[in-house]
Amino acid sequence: MAEADVAGFTPTGVVYKSTELPKPTKKSHKTLGIKDKELLELFEDMYRQRRFEERAAQMYQKGKFGGFLHLYIGQEAISTGTVYALNDDDDIITAYRDHGMGLARGITSEQGMAELFGKRTGCSKGKGGSMHYFDVKNHFWGGHAIVGAHLPVGAGLAFANKYQNNNRIATCFFGDGAIDQGSLNESFNLASLWKLPVIYVVENNGYSMGTAVKRHSAGELINRALPYEMKHEVINGMDVLTVIEKFQEVAKDVRENGQPWFLEVRTYRYRGHSMSDPRTYRTEEEEKEFKETDPIERLKTYILEKKTASQQDIDEVQKRIDQEVLDAIDAADNADSPDPDELYDDIYVQEDYPFQT
Repeated sequence: MAEADVAGFTPTGVVYKSTELPKPTKKSHKTLGIKDKELLELFEDMYRQRRFEERAAQMYQKGKFGGFLHLYIGQEAISTGTVYALNDDDDIITAYRDHGMGLARGITSEQGMAELFGKRTGCSKGKGGSMHYFDVKNHFWGGHAIVGAHLPVGAGLAFANKYQNNNRIATCFFGDGAIDQGSLNESFNLASLWKLPVIYVVENNGYSMGTAVKRHSAGELINRALPYEMKHEVINGMDVLTVIEKFQEVAKDVRENGQPWFLEVRTYRYRGHSMSDPRTYRTEEEEKEFKETDPIERLKTYILEKKTASQQDIDEVQKRIDQEVLDAIDAADNADSPDPDELYDDIYVQEDYPFQT
């Protein structure tokens, strides 16, 4: 039976068109409390993520490292805007498409590339790889490969913050493919029941692993909040100023009122689910349509229109980041691999565990 014959579905079909994205904010950067020089820093942050992943894809194709590689290209406004809006000691946890969030949160290009290469100078000492970026110092708790498995951990981080009364919040990101996991319902229920200071965020890029969201999930994703009486909203994830505006508002509300939020951030990934994905389930016309809303180009245009920086300033940023990523590749290539004796380091072991021989 052909795929098109199953329940009347066709093989392709995106959940929404770029013209159906929620409207971006009309507020200026100044209204949002963003300084002129910070706009260029936001651009630099997003461009670093983009260039890092483009080079990472090249290194993967050259066989410099193996395993899986899930690229965040197209979604950089979410990571950059979130980190800007949150406090430095707020907790962030995400799924396996984690390079962008890790870089935005403080992992350096050198640490990130070394982790991909499996080198001891990596952010997870070369033992985590692409899907397990961690930076405990900067309150970035992964990078988790099992779909939906980190959702209860997000609730746990929020519970710890509430228990310690430290005024920190947790933000848990996941893809639309995890929306129907049972762990989501369990986590949402406890978060709402215990009034945990957590923001759950589905980065809806439309396709899960390769199946349009309309084909794998009944109803609107945002409606998952309704049974648990969670505050919720759908926002445009292709505009960094919109992301900053909404996360500032939501973080303030969570911090002051001690209750969870659920955000559906609509975005679009330009590459496939992973490097092995040929993207045959969507059209070139659709990809072109969404690239016209590219978050990096959008911010660049805004900067030039507001004259907060010049084209020369932008060119200098791009040139510097280009070299930074190339240097990171060289450093990763020349770094040492973890010593085999370190295999069991950083693994929890309970001494004298019952029945352990």
